[in-house]
Amino acid sequence: MTIAVDFDGTIVREAYPEIGKEIPFAVETLRQLARDGHHLLLWTVREGELLEEAVDWCRKRGLEFYAVNNNFPGEQDDTARRYSRKLRVDVFIDDRNLGGLPDWGVIYKMIKEQKTLAEVLCEQMKAGDIRQKPKHWWKA
Repeated sequence: MTIAVDFDGTIVREAYPEIGKEIPFAVETLRQLARDGHHLLLWTVREGELLEEAVDWCRKRGLEFYAVNNNFPGEQDDTARRYSRKLRVDVFIDDRNLGGLPDWGVIYKMIKEQKTLAEVLCEQMKAGDIRQKPKHWWKA
């Protein structure tokens, strides 16, 4: 799969324009997804020096991306074009999605096993890993 990943609030805690503390297991999970053969794209609002800081932060932790704010390596960044552009990805991992950012273990299981969030949460409930279904999740 090709997976687009946000930085602020997703890999690190929200502290923009500073870099917040790593969200537990974010980097480790993303490195494992890359080892599993997935292509990771860093897709963030950061630009220029702030973007370089984020890329360097990830690189220092052994996290490399297939592309950064582009669909594929070497794609030209047309800064004169200031309209939204659709990414050619299979999955977005972003803290701003409807319902918020699941735990990184849940994210990994969803991608590895190609399951929905509801399916993973229901499995966890049946196994006793979760005592009650969070109020904001719909029935599976």
